[in-house]
Amino acid sequence: MSSEASVASKWTRPDDFIKLQRLKQKKNKLAARVSNNNNRRPGYKLDETDKSTLLEAKLAQKRKNPFAKSTDDAKKFCVDPHRPGLEPVATASSCFVRETPTRPPPTKFVLQKYDPQAFAKLFQQPQINAEDEDDAELAARQKHTAHLPVDWSLKTRTRFFCPTELPAIQLKTSQLASGLTSFVRCMDPQRTESTLDISDATRFNQCNYYWQHPHLPWLTLFPRTSKENVGVVVGERERKALAEEWDYSFRGLFQLLRARQCPYFYLCANTFTVLFRAAGVGGRAESHALVTPSTRGMRQALRQEGIEFSMPLKSETSGNVHDNSFTEETTLGLDAGEDALPPAQIDEDDDEDWLESLGVDERELRRIQSSHARKQQAAEMREDFSDNSLLLVDGVECQGFFSYLLNAKSAISTVGRLAGVPPTLLSPVAFPKATMQHLVPRSKKVRLDGVDYFSIDMKGLMLPTFLPSVAELLSETRQMFSATLASNTNTLAFSKATQKLLESSETPQSDTEGEDAAGQVFGEQNLSECGLLPGVVGSICRTGKHAVGLLERVCYQRDEGYAWS
Repeated sequence: MSSEASVASKWTRPDDFIKLQRLKQKKNKLAARVSNNNNRRPGYKLDETDKSTLLEAKLAQKRKNPFAKSTDDAKKFCVDPHRPGLEPVATASSCFVRETPTRPPPTKFVLQKYDPQAFAKLFQQPQINAEDEDDAELAARQKHTAHLPVDWSLKTRTRFFCPTELPAIQLKTSQLASGLTSFVRCMDPQRTESTLDISDATRFNQCNYYWQHPHLPWLTLFPRTSKENVGVVVGERERKALAEEWDYSFRGLFQLLRARQCPYFYLCANTFTVLFRAAGVGGRAESHALVTPSTRGMRQALRQEGIEFSMPLKSETSGNVHDNSFTEETTLGLDAGEDALPPAQIDEDDDEDWLESLGVDERELRRIQSSHARKQQAAEMREDFSDNSLLLVDGVECQGFFSYLLNAKSAISTVGRLAGVPPTLLSPVAFPKATMQHLVPRSKKVRLDGVDYFSIDMKGLMLPTFLPSVAELLSETRQMFSATLASNTNTLAFSKATQKLLESSETPQSDTEGEDAAGQVFGEQNLSECGLLPGVVGSICRTGKHAVGLLERVCYQRDEGYAWS
Protein backbone atom coordinates (compact mmCIF):
# COMPACT_ATOMS: atom_id res chain seq x y z
CA MET A 1 0.00 0.00 0.00
CA SER A 2 2.84 2.36 0.86
CA SER A 3 4.45 1.75 -2.56
CA GLU A 4 1.19 2.52 -4.39
CA ALA A 5 0.74 5.76 -2.43
CA SER A 6 4.30 6.87 -3.24
CA VAL A 7 3.69 6.23 -6.97
CA ALA A 8 0.39 8.14 -6.93
CA SER A 9 2.08 11.11 -5.24
CA LYS A 10 4.52 11.45 -8.19
CA TRP A 11 1.67 12.00 -10.72
CA THR A 12 0.16 15.47 -11.21
CA ARG A 13 -3.59 15.82 -11.58
CA PRO A 14 -5.01 17.90 -14.50
CA ASP A 15 -6.38 20.53 -12.16
CA ASP A 16 -3.02 20.93 -10.46
CA PHE A 17 -1.28 21.10 -13.86
CA ILE A 18 -3.55 23.96 -14.98
CA LYS A 19 -2.91 25.81 -11.73
CA LEU A 20 0.86 25.49 -12.26
CA GLN A 21 0.55 26.85 -15.80
CA ARG A 22 -1.45 29.86 -14.64
CA LEU A 23 1.05 30.51 -11.86
CA LYS A 24 3.92 30.39 -14.34
CA GLN A 25 2.14 32.89 -16.63
CA LYS A 26 1.63 35.29 -13.74
CA LYS A 27 5.33 35.05 -12.83
CA ASN A 28 6.35 35.84 -16.42
CA LYS A 29 4.06 38.88 -16.56
CA LEU A 30 5.43 40.10 -13.23
CA ALA A 31 9.01 39.69 -14.47
CA ALA A 32 8.22 41.59 -17.66
CA ARG A 33 6.64 44.43 -15.67
CA VAL A 34 9.68 44.65 -13.42
CA SER A 35 12.04 44.71 -16.41
CA ASN A 36 10.04 47.54 -18.00
CA ASN A 37 10.24 49.56 -14.82
CA ASN A 38 14.00 49.03 -14.68
CA ASN A 39 14.32 50.17 -18.30
CA ARG A 40 12.57 53.45 -17.50
CA ARG A 41 15.03 54.34 -14.76
CA PRO A 42 17.59 56.98 -15.77
CA GLY A 43 21.06 55.71 -16.31
CA TYR A 44 19.94 52.14 -16.77
CA LYS A 45 21.74 50.19 -19.48
CA LEU A 46 20.45 47.05 -21.16
CA ASP A 47 22.60 43.99 -21.01
CA GLU A 48 22.78 41.32 -23.68
CA THR A 49 20.07 39.21 -21.96
CA ASP A 50 17.59 42.08 -21.92
CA LYS A 51 18.32 42.91 -25.53
CA SER A 52 17.64 39.36 -26.64
CA THR A 53 14.43 39.28 -24.61
CA LEU A 54 13.17 42.49 -26.20
CA LEU A 55 14.07 41.24 -29.68
CA GLU A 56 12.14 38.03 -29.14
CA ALA A 57 9.15 40.01 -27.87
CA LYS A 58 9.30 42.29 -30.91
CA LEU A 59 9.37 39.35 -33.28
CA ALA A 60 6.50 37.73 -31.45
CA GLN A 61 4.22 40.72 -32.16
CA LYS A 62 1.70 40.42 -35.00
CA ARG A 63 3.01 41.90 -38.25
CA LYS A 64 1.04 44.87 -39.54
CA ASN A 65 -0.75 44.37 -42.87
CA PRO A 66 0.84 46.80 -45.38
CA PHE A 67 -2.28 46.65 -47.60
CA ALA A 68 -4.71 47.66 -44.86
CA LYS A 69 -6.62 50.91 -45.47
CA SER A 70 -5.29 53.72 -43.35
CA THR A 71 -7.84 55.98 -41.71
CA ASP A 72 -5.34 58.57 -40.55
CA ASP A 73 -5.26 60.39 -43.91
CA ALA A 74 -8.82 59.63 -44.92
CA LYS A 75 -9.70 63.26 -45.44
CA LYS A 76 -7.38 65.81 -46.97
CA PHE A 77 -8.07 69.48 -47.28
CA CYS A 78 -7.02 71.27 -50.39
CA VAL A 79 -7.40 74.76 -51.76
CA ASP A 80 -7.17 75.77 -55.36
CA PRO A 81 -4.09 78.07 -55.60
CA HIS A 82 -5.68 79.90 -58.53
CA ARG A 83 -8.89 80.59 -56.55
CA PRO A 84 -7.76 81.40 -52.98
CA GLY A 85 -11.08 82.94 -51.89
CA LEU A 86 -13.01 79.66 -52.00
CA GLU A 87 -13.68 77.39 -49.06
CA PRO A 88 -11.49 74.24 -48.88
CA VAL A 89 -13.36 70.96 -49.23
CA ALA A 90 -12.40 67.57 -47.74
CA THR A 91 -12.43 64.58 -50.05
CA ALA A 92 -11.35 60.93 -49.77
CA SER A 93 -9.52 60.44 -53.06
CA SER A 94 -9.26 63.68 -55.00
CA CYS A 95 -9.46 67.39 -54.26
CA PHE A 96 -11.97 69.74 -55.73
CA VAL A 97 -13.36 73.18 -54.95
CA ARG A 98 -17.04 73.84 -54.51
CA GLU A 99 -18.45 77.32 -54.64
CA THR A 100 -21.61 76.57 -52.65
CA PRO A 101 -21.18 76.01 -48.90
CA THR A 102 -23.80 73.24 -48.74
CA ARG A 103 -23.16 69.69 -49.93
CA PRO A 104 -25.28 68.69 -52.98
CA PRO A 105 -27.44 65.58 -52.64
CA PRO A 106 -25.98 62.33 -54.00
CA THR A 107 -27.23 61.55 -57.50
CA LYS A 108 -26.34 59.40 -60.48
CA PHE A 109 -26.80 62.21 -62.99
CA VAL A 110 -23.81 64.20 -64.19
CA LEU A 111 -25.35 67.61 -64.69
CA GLN A 112 -23.98 70.97 -65.64
CA LYS A 113 -25.03 74.29 -64.19
CA TYR A 114 -28.39 75.41 -65.53
CA ASP A 115 -28.10 77.84 -68.39
CA PRO A 116 -31.31 79.17 -70.04
CA GLN A 117 -29.43 79.67 -73.31
CA ALA A 118 -27.90 76.17 -73.38
CA PHE A 119 -30.42 74.80 -75.85
CA ALA A 120 -30.11 77.89 -78.06
CA LYS A 121 -26.33 77.55 -78.14
CA LEU A 122 -26.73 73.94 -79.24
CA PHE A 123 -28.20 75.01 -82.57
CA GLN A 124 -25.64 77.73 -83.27
CA GLN A 125 -22.47 76.99 -85.20
CA PRO A 126 -19.61 77.30 -82.70
CA GLN A 127 -16.31 78.94 -83.51
CA ILE A 128 -13.51 76.47 -83.94
CA ASN A 129 -10.84 77.27 -81.39
CA ALA A 130 -8.06 75.18 -79.94
CA GLU A 131 -9.91 74.87 -76.64
CA ASP A 132 -13.35 74.17 -78.18
CA GLU A 133 -12.21 71.64 -80.76
CA ASP A 134 -14.06 68.74 -79.12
CA ASP A 135 -17.26 70.80 -78.80
CA ALA A 136 -17.06 71.74 -82.47
CA GLU A 137 -16.71 68.10 -83.51
CA LEU A 138 -19.68 67.14 -81.34
CA ALA A 139 -21.83 69.91 -82.81
CA ALA A 140 -20.84 68.87 -86.33
CA ARG A 141 -22.01 65.30 -85.69
CA GLN A 142 -25.39 66.37 -84.33
CA LYS A 143 -28.33 66.68 -86.69
CA HIS A 144 -30.99 69.38 -86.38
CA THR A 145 -34.50 68.88 -87.73
CA ALA A 146 -37.84 70.61 -87.44
CA HIS A 147 -39.44 67.18 -86.87
CA LEU A 148 -38.41 64.13 -84.90
CA PRO A 149 -37.12 61.23 -87.04
CA VAL A 150 -38.53 57.75 -86.51
CA ASP A 151 -36.28 55.03 -85.13
CA TRP A 152 -37.56 51.56 -86.11
CA SER A 153 -35.38 49.76 -83.57
CA LEU A 154 -37.00 48.57 -80.37
CA LYS A 155 -36.04 50.56 -77.28
CA THR A 156 -35.33 48.98 -73.91
CA ARG A 157 -34.85 52.08 -71.73
CA THR A 158 -35.65 55.79 -71.95
CA ARG A 159 -34.99 58.77 -69.69
CA PHE A 160 -36.77 62.11 -70.15
CA PHE A 161 -35.15 65.16 -68.61
CA CYS A 162 -36.58 68.66 -68.23
CA PRO A 163 -35.89 71.79 -66.15
CA THR A 164 -39.65 72.16 -65.61
CA GLU A 165 -42.00 69.66 -64.04
CA LEU A 166 -42.88 66.63 -66.20
CA PRO A 167 -46.31 64.92 -66.29
CA ALA A 168 -47.24 63.28 -63.02
CA ILE A 169 -47.01 59.50 -62.80
CA GLN A 170 -49.15 59.20 -59.65
CA LEU A 171 -52.51 59.15 -61.40
CA LYS A 172 -55.93 59.92 -60.09
CA THR A 173 -58.83 57.57 -60.76
CA SER A 174 -60.18 59.70 -63.62
CA GLN A 175 -56.74 60.06 -65.21
CA LEU A 176 -56.01 56.34 -65.13
CA ALA A 177 -59.45 55.43 -66.49
CA SER A 178 -59.34 58.09 -69.23
CA GLY A 179 -55.87 57.07 -70.41
CA LEU A 180 -56.83 53.42 -70.51
CA THR A 181 -60.09 54.11 -72.35
CA SER A 182 -58.38 56.36 -74.89
CA PHE A 183 -55.78 53.71 -75.67
CA VAL A 184 -58.17 50.78 -75.96
CA ARG A 185 -60.66 52.70 -78.10
CA CYS A 186 -57.90 54.41 -80.15
CA MET A 187 -59.27 57.86 -79.34
CA ASP A 188 -57.70 61.29 -79.28
CA PRO A 189 -59.51 63.08 -76.42
CA GLN A 190 -58.35 66.51 -77.59
CA ARG A 191 -59.89 66.14 -81.05
CA THR A 192 -63.08 64.29 -80.14
CA GLU A 193 -66.05 65.40 -78.10
CA SER A 194 -66.01 63.33 -74.94
CA THR A 195 -65.95 63.66 -71.18
CA LEU A 196 -62.54 62.02 -70.83
CA ASP A 197 -59.74 63.70 -68.94
CA ILE A 198 -57.23 65.48 -71.21
CA SER A 199 -54.52 66.37 -68.70
CA ASP A 200 -50.84 65.81 -69.42
CA ALA A 201 -50.71 62.88 -67.00
CA THR A 202 -53.60 61.18 -68.83
CA ARG A 203 -52.06 61.64 -72.26
CA PHE A 204 -48.68 60.41 -70.99
CA ASN A 205 -50.35 57.36 -69.49
CA GLN A 206 -51.99 56.63 -72.84
CA CYS A 207 -48.56 56.40 -74.49
CA ASN A 208 -47.34 53.68 -72.11
CA TYR A 209 -49.49 50.80 -73.40
CA TYR A 210 -48.88 48.18 -76.09
CA TRP A 211 -50.21 44.73 -77.10
CA GLN A 212 -48.37 41.42 -76.91
CA HIS A 213 -48.98 37.73 -77.59
CA PRO A 214 -48.24 35.29 -76.05
CA HIS A 215 -47.96 36.57 -72.50
CA LEU A 216 -46.65 34.15 -69.88
CA PRO A 217 -45.99 36.09 -66.64
CA TRP A 218 -43.28 33.70 -65.43
CA LEU A 219 -41.28 34.06 -68.68
CA THR A 220 -39.46 36.99 -70.29
CA LEU A 221 -40.59 36.96 -73.93
CA PHE A 222 -38.60 40.06 -74.91
CA PRO A 223 -35.72 39.87 -75.15
CA ARG A 224 -36.05 36.13 -75.57
CA THR A 225 -32.40 35.56 -74.62
CA SER A 226 -33.00 36.64 -71.01
CA LYS A 227 -31.22 34.60 -68.34
CA GLU A 228 -34.51 34.27 -66.45
CA ASN A 229 -35.72 31.80 -69.09
CA VAL A 230 -33.06 29.18 -68.29
CA GLY A 231 -34.43 25.89 -67.02
CA VAL A 232 -38.02 26.49 -68.14
CA VAL A 233 -39.67 23.36 -69.55
CA VAL A 234 -42.95 23.43 -71.47
CA GLY A 235 -44.88 20.19 -71.73
CA GLU A 236 -46.20 18.71 -74.97
CA ARG A 237 -49.79 19.58 -74.15
CA GLU A 238 -48.86 23.19 -73.41
CA ARG A 239 -46.82 23.41 -76.62
CA LYS A 240 -49.75 22.33 -78.74
CA ALA A 241 -52.12 24.80 -77.05
CA LEU A 242 -49.66 27.68 -77.42
CA ALA A 243 -49.10 26.86 -81.11
CA GLU A 244 -52.84 26.87 -81.86
CA GLU A 245 -53.39 30.18 -80.06
CA TRP A 246 -50.40 31.78 -81.78
CA ASP A 247 -51.54 30.59 -85.23
CA TYR A 248 -54.93 32.26 -84.81
CA SER A 249 -53.38 35.44 -83.38
CA PHE A 250 -50.78 35.75 -86.15
CA ARG A 251 -53.39 35.29 -88.87
CA GLY A 252 -55.65 37.98 -87.41
CA LEU A 253 -52.78 40.45 -86.95
CA PHE A 254 -51.58 40.01 -90.54
CA GLN A 255 -55.09 40.58 -91.86
CA LEU A 256 -55.27 43.83 -89.86
CA LEU A 257 -52.00 44.88 -91.49
CA ARG A 258 -53.25 44.16 -94.99
CA ALA A 259 -56.45 46.11 -94.28
CA ARG A 260 -54.30 49.02 -92.98
CA GLN A 261 -55.95 48.83 -89.58
CA CYS A 262 -52.54 48.08 -88.06
CA PRO A 263 -49.57 50.18 -89.21
CA TYR A 264 -46.85 47.71 -88.21
CA PHE A 265 -46.02 44.84 -85.88
CA TYR A 266 -42.99 42.82 -84.78
CA LEU A 267 -42.44 39.08 -84.72
CA CYS A 268 -39.58 38.19 -82.35
CA ALA A 269 -38.27 34.63 -82.61
CA ASN A 270 -35.25 33.10 -80.89
CA THR A 271 -32.87 33.57 -83.84
CA PHE A 272 -34.43 36.37 -85.91
CA THR A 273 -36.82 39.34 -85.76
CA VAL A 274 -39.35 40.38 -88.42
CA LEU A 275 -40.89 43.83 -88.87
CA PHE A 276 -44.11 43.85 -90.89
CA ARG A 277 -45.24 47.27 -92.15
CA ALA A 278 -48.41 48.31 -93.94
CA ALA A 279 -48.55 50.05 -97.31
CA GLY A 280 -47.54 53.69 -97.05
CA VAL A 281 -45.24 53.23 -94.06
CA GLY A 282 -41.55 53.94 -94.60
CA GLY A 283 -42.07 55.25 -98.11
CA ARG A 284 -43.13 51.84 -99.50
CA ALA A 285 -46.22 51.68 -101.69
CA GLU A 286 -47.07 48.10 -100.66
CA SER A 287 -46.98 46.07 -97.49
CA HIS A 288 -43.55 44.62 -96.81
CA ALA A 289 -41.43 42.80 -94.23
CA LEU A 290 -37.87 43.24 -92.96
CA VAL A 291 -36.02 40.24 -91.49
CA THR A 292 -32.83 40.43 -89.42
CA PRO A 293 -30.55 38.63 -89.01
CA SER A 294 -30.69 35.97 -91.71
CA THR A 295 -28.58 32.92 -92.46
CA ARG A 296 -27.65 31.01 -95.59
CA GLY A 297 -30.04 28.22 -94.61
CA MET A 298 -32.94 30.64 -94.23
CA ARG A 299 -32.23 32.30 -97.56
CA GLN A 300 -31.99 28.92 -99.25
CA ALA A 301 -35.33 27.88 -97.74
CA LEU A 302 -36.97 31.07 -99.07
CA ARG A 303 -35.57 30.37 -102.56
CA GLN A 304 -36.96 26.86 -102.48
CA GLU A 305 -40.38 28.29 -101.58
CA GLY A 306 -40.12 30.72 -104.51
CA ILE A 307 -40.14 33.84 -102.28
CA GLU A 308 -38.29 36.80 -103.74
CA PHE A 309 -36.23 38.99 -101.45
CA SER A 310 -33.43 41.53 -101.55
CA MET A 311 -30.59 42.48 -99.19
CA PRO A 312 -30.42 46.31 -99.16
CA LEU A 313 -27.61 46.56 -96.61
CA LYS A 314 -25.27 44.11 -98.31
CA SER A 315 -22.41 45.76 -100.16
CA GLU A 316 -21.93 44.95 -103.84
CA THR A 317 -18.34 43.82 -103.35
CA SER A 318 -18.99 41.40 -100.47
CA GLY A 319 -19.96 37.80 -101.06
CA ASN A 320 -21.67 36.54 -104.16
CA VAL A 321 -23.67 39.01 -106.18
CA HIS A 322 -26.47 36.50 -106.70
CA ASP A 323 -27.26 36.51 -102.97
CA ASN A 324 -28.56 40.07 -103.13
CA SER A 325 -31.83 39.14 -104.75
CA PHE A 326 -33.84 36.25 -106.03
CA THR A 327 -35.82 37.47 -109.02
CA GLU A 328 -38.10 36.03 -111.63
CA GLU A 329 -35.22 35.84 -114.09
CA THR A 330 -33.63 33.08 -112.03
CA THR A 331 -36.91 31.16 -112.01
CA LEU A 332 -37.42 31.61 -115.75
CA GLY A 333 -33.88 30.46 -116.40
CA LEU A 334 -34.71 26.99 -115.15
CA ASP A 335 -37.17 26.50 -118.00
CA ALA A 336 -35.89 28.75 -120.76
CA GLY A 337 -32.46 27.13 -121.10
CA GLU A 338 -29.01 28.60 -121.14
CA ASP A 339 -30.02 31.87 -122.79
CA ALA A 340 -31.89 33.00 -119.66
CA LEU A 341 -29.22 31.89 -117.18
CA PRO A 342 -27.20 34.46 -115.25
CA PRO A 343 -23.89 35.49 -116.85
CA ALA A 344 -21.84 33.96 -114.04
CA GLN A 345 -23.43 30.55 -114.53
CA ILE A 346 -22.80 30.72 -118.30
CA ASP A 347 -19.14 31.52 -117.58
CA GLU A 348 -18.91 28.50 -115.27
CA ASP A 349 -20.30 26.24 -118.01
CA ASP A 350 -17.77 27.66 -120.48
CA ASP A 351 -14.94 27.00 -118.01
CA GLU A 352 -16.04 23.39 -117.59
CA ASP A 353 -16.17 22.87 -121.36
CA TRP A 354 -12.73 24.42 -121.72
CA LEU A 355 -11.26 22.11 -119.05
CA GLU A 356 -12.84 19.08 -120.69
CA SER A 357 -11.35 20.11 -124.04
CA LEU A 358 -7.89 20.15 -122.41
CA GLY A 359 -8.35 16.55 -121.33
CA VAL A 360 -8.74 17.14 -117.60
CA ASP A 361 -9.76 14.00 -115.76
CA GLU A 362 -13.38 13.81 -114.63
CA ARG A 363 -12.33 13.11 -111.04
CA GLU A 364 -10.10 16.17 -111.04
CA LEU A 365 -12.91 18.22 -112.58
CA ARG A 366 -15.29 17.21 -109.76
CA ARG A 367 -12.65 18.14 -107.20
CA ILE A 368 -12.29 21.61 -108.76
CA GLN A 369 -16.07 22.06 -108.80
CA SER A 370 -16.44 21.05 -105.14
CA SER A 371 -13.63 23.42 -104.12
CA HIS A 372 -15.28 26.26 -106.02
CA ALA A 373 -18.64 25.48 -104.39
CA ARG A 374 -17.08 25.58 -100.91
CA LYS A 375 -15.56 28.97 -101.63
CA GLN A 376 -18.91 30.32 -102.79
CA GLN A 377 -20.61 28.91 -99.71
CA ALA A 378 -18.01 30.48 -97.39
CA ALA A 379 -18.45 33.85 -99.11
CA GLU A 380 -22.22 33.59 -98.75
CA MET A 381 -22.01 32.74 -95.04
CA ARG A 382 -19.53 35.51 -94.27
CA GLU A 383 -22.17 38.04 -93.24
CA ASP A 384 -24.62 35.71 -91.53
CA PHE A 385 -26.05 36.99 -88.22
CA SER A 386 -24.98 40.56 -89.04
CA ASP A 387 -26.90 43.71 -89.98
CA ASN A 388 -25.83 43.28 -93.60
CA SER A 389 -27.81 40.04 -93.79
CA LEU A 390 -31.15 41.89 -93.48
CA LEU A 391 -33.80 40.73 -95.97
CA LEU A 392 -36.53 42.83 -97.58
CA VAL A 393 -39.65 41.00 -98.71
CA ASP A 394 -41.84 43.43 -100.62
CA GLY A 395 -45.24 43.42 -102.31
CA VAL A 396 -47.05 40.18 -103.09
CA GLU A 397 -44.11 38.17 -101.78
CA CYS A 398 -45.06 39.29 -98.28
CA GLN A 399 -48.08 36.98 -98.39
CA GLY A 400 -45.85 34.03 -99.28
CA PHE A 401 -43.46 34.94 -96.50
CA PHE A 402 -46.38 35.01 -94.05
CA SER A 403 -47.34 31.48 -95.09
CA TYR A 404 -43.73 30.41 -94.76
CA LEU A 405 -43.58 31.64 -91.15
CA LEU A 406 -46.81 29.84 -90.30
CA ASN A 407 -45.41 26.50 -91.45
CA ALA A 408 -41.68 26.92 -90.80
CA LYS A 409 -40.27 24.70 -88.09
CA SER A 410 -37.52 27.22 -87.36
CA ALA A 411 -40.06 29.78 -86.11
CA ILE A 412 -40.73 27.79 -82.92
CA SER A 413 -37.56 26.46 -81.33
CA THR A 414 -37.62 22.89 -80.02
CA VAL A 415 -34.46 23.09 -77.92
CA GLY A 416 -32.74 25.70 -75.80
CA ARG A 417 -34.37 28.65 -74.10
CA LEU A 418 -38.14 29.02 -74.54
CA ALA A 419 -38.35 25.69 -76.35
CA GLY A 420 -41.90 25.20 -77.55
CA VAL A 421 -42.91 28.83 -76.94
CA PRO A 422 -44.06 30.60 -80.16
CA PRO A 423 -42.48 33.88 -81.30
CA THR A 424 -43.55 37.08 -79.56
CA LEU A 425 -45.98 39.35 -81.45
CA LEU A 426 -45.83 43.07 -80.60
CA SER A 427 -48.24 45.68 -81.93
CA PRO A 428 -49.40 49.24 -81.10
CA VAL A 429 -53.06 48.26 -81.72
CA ALA A 430 -55.20 45.41 -80.46
CA PHE A 431 -55.35 42.06 -82.26
CA PRO A 432 -56.85 38.61 -81.50
CA LYS A 433 -55.61 36.84 -78.35
CA ALA A 434 -53.39 39.83 -77.45
CA THR A 435 -52.61 40.96 -73.91
CA MET A 436 -52.27 44.64 -73.04
CA GLN A 437 -48.95 45.54 -71.44
CA HIS A 438 -47.99 48.68 -69.56
CA LEU A 439 -44.71 50.50 -68.95
CA VAL A 440 -44.10 51.60 -65.37
CA PRO A 441 -42.43 55.05 -65.16
CA ARG A 442 -40.35 56.29 -62.24
CA SER A 443 -39.87 59.99 -61.55
CA LYS A 444 -36.90 61.65 -59.89
CA LYS A 445 -36.00 65.16 -58.84
CA VAL A 446 -32.49 66.57 -58.59
CA ARG A 447 -31.46 69.93 -57.16
CA LEU A 448 -28.23 71.48 -58.36
CA ASP A 449 -27.06 75.04 -57.65
CA GLY A 450 -30.52 76.02 -56.54
CA VAL A 451 -32.21 74.73 -59.72
CA ASP A 452 -34.60 71.76 -59.77
CA TYR A 453 -34.34 69.18 -62.55
CA PHE A 454 -37.07 66.62 -63.22
CA SER A 455 -36.69 63.26 -64.93
CA ILE A 456 -38.77 60.21 -65.76
CA ASP A 457 -37.11 56.82 -66.26
CA MET A 458 -38.85 54.03 -68.15
CA LYS A 459 -37.51 50.50 -68.50
CA GLY A 460 -39.11 47.87 -70.72
CA LEU A 461 -40.21 47.40 -74.31
CA MET A 462 -40.90 50.59 -76.25
CA LEU A 463 -42.23 50.50 -79.82
CA PRO A 464 -41.15 53.05 -82.48
CA THR A 465 -44.33 55.12 -82.02
CA PHE A 466 -43.73 55.60 -78.28
CA LEU A 467 -41.14 58.38 -78.61
CA PRO A 468 -43.07 60.42 -81.24
CA SER A 469 -46.20 60.25 -79.07
CA VAL A 470 -44.42 61.48 -75.94
CA ALA A 471 -42.43 64.07 -77.91
CA GLU A 472 -45.64 65.48 -79.37
CA LEU A 473 -47.10 65.82 -75.87
CA LEU A 474 -44.02 67.44 -74.33
CA SER A 475 -43.44 69.78 -77.27
CA GLU A 476 -46.95 71.20 -76.79
CA THR A 477 -46.60 71.76 -73.04
CA ARG A 478 -42.86 72.29 -72.40
CA GLN A 479 -40.40 74.86 -73.66
CA MET A 480 -37.51 72.37 -73.75
CA PHE A 481 -36.71 68.79 -72.84
CA SER A 482 -34.26 66.02 -73.66
CA ALA A 483 -34.40 62.24 -73.91
CA THR A 484 -31.78 59.51 -73.73
CA LEU A 485 -32.56 56.14 -75.28
CA ALA A 486 -31.12 52.61 -75.22
CA SER A 487 -31.86 50.34 -78.20
CA ASN A 488 -31.98 46.61 -78.67
CA THR A 489 -28.93 45.82 -80.80
CA ASN A 490 -30.66 43.07 -82.78
CA THR A 491 -33.15 45.57 -84.26
CA LEU A 492 -30.81 48.40 -85.27
CA ALA A 493 -30.74 47.11 -88.85
CA PHE A 494 -34.41 48.08 -89.36
CA SER A 495 -33.60 51.79 -89.16
CA LYS A 496 -30.44 51.39 -91.23
CA ALA A 497 -32.29 49.59 -94.02
CA THR A 498 -35.22 52.02 -94.05
CA GLN A 499 -32.86 54.98 -94.18
CA LYS A 500 -30.87 53.47 -97.05
CA LEU A 501 -34.02 52.62 -99.01
CA LEU A 502 -35.28 56.19 -98.65
CA GLU A 503 -31.93 57.64 -99.69
CA SER A 504 -31.68 55.37 -102.73
CA SER A 505 -35.13 56.46 -103.92
CA GLU A 506 -34.34 60.19 -103.62
CA THR A 507 -33.46 62.10 -106.81
CA PRO A 508 -32.89 65.83 -107.39
CA GLN A 509 -35.78 66.03 -109.85
CA SER A 510 -38.72 68.11 -108.69
CA ASP A 511 -41.25 65.70 -110.23
CA THR A 512 -40.00 62.90 -108.02
CA GLU A 513 -40.25 65.10 -104.95
CA GLY A 514 -43.85 65.85 -105.82
CA GLU A 515 -44.54 62.15 -106.20
CA ASP A 516 -42.98 61.44 -102.80
CA ALA A 517 -45.10 64.14 -101.16
CA ALA A 518 -48.21 62.77 -102.86
CA GLY A 519 -47.33 59.25 -101.75
CA GLN A 520 -46.82 60.44 -98.18
CA VAL A 521 -50.21 62.16 -98.11
CA PHE A 522 -51.82 59.11 -99.69
CA GLY A 523 -50.26 56.85 -97.05
CA GLU A 524 -51.37 59.09 -94.20
CA GLN A 525 -54.92 59.16 -95.54
CA ASN A 526 -55.09 55.38 -95.90
CA LEU A 527 -53.74 54.90 -92.36
CA SER A 528 -56.03 57.51 -90.80
CA GLU A 529 -58.02 54.76 -89.03
CA CYS A 530 -55.10 52.61 -87.90
CA GLY A 531 -55.50 53.63 -84.24
CA LEU A 532 -52.56 56.05 -83.91
CA LEU A 533 -52.59 59.81 -83.45
CA PRO A 534 -52.48 61.84 -86.70
CA GLY A 535 -49.09 63.33 -85.84
CA VAL A 536 -47.62 59.88 -85.22
CA VAL A 537 -49.07 58.54 -88.47
CA GLY A 538 -47.43 61.43 -90.31
CA SER A 539 -44.06 60.65 -88.76
CA ILE A 540 -44.05 56.96 -89.77
CA CYS A 541 -45.21 57.83 -93.32
CA ARG A 542 -42.73 60.69 -93.78
CA THR A 543 -40.24 60.46 -96.64
CA GLY A 544 -37.28 62.57 -97.57
CA LYS A 545 -34.26 63.73 -95.63
CA HIS A 546 -34.04 62.87 -91.91
CA ALA A 547 -37.29 60.91 -91.99
CA VAL A 548 -35.59 57.95 -90.27
CA GLY A 549 -32.57 57.85 -87.99
CA LEU A 550 -30.90 55.97 -85.17
CA LEU A 551 -31.68 57.96 -82.02
CA GLU A 552 -29.59 57.85 -78.87
CA ARG A 553 -30.16 61.37 -77.54
CA VAL A 554 -32.80 63.95 -78.44
CA CYS A 555 -32.94 67.63 -77.38
CA TYR A 556 -35.88 69.91 -78.08
CA GLN A 557 -36.41 73.66 -77.85
CA ARG A 558 -39.66 75.21 -78.98
CA ASP A 559 -38.07 78.01 -81.02
CA GLU A 560 -35.47 75.80 -82.71
CA GLY A 561 -36.87 72.27 -83.04
CA TYR A 562 -35.05 68.98 -82.45
CA ALA A 563 -31.35 68.26 -82.16
CA TRP A 564 -30.57 64.57 -82.18
CA SER A 565 -27.64 62.24 -82.44
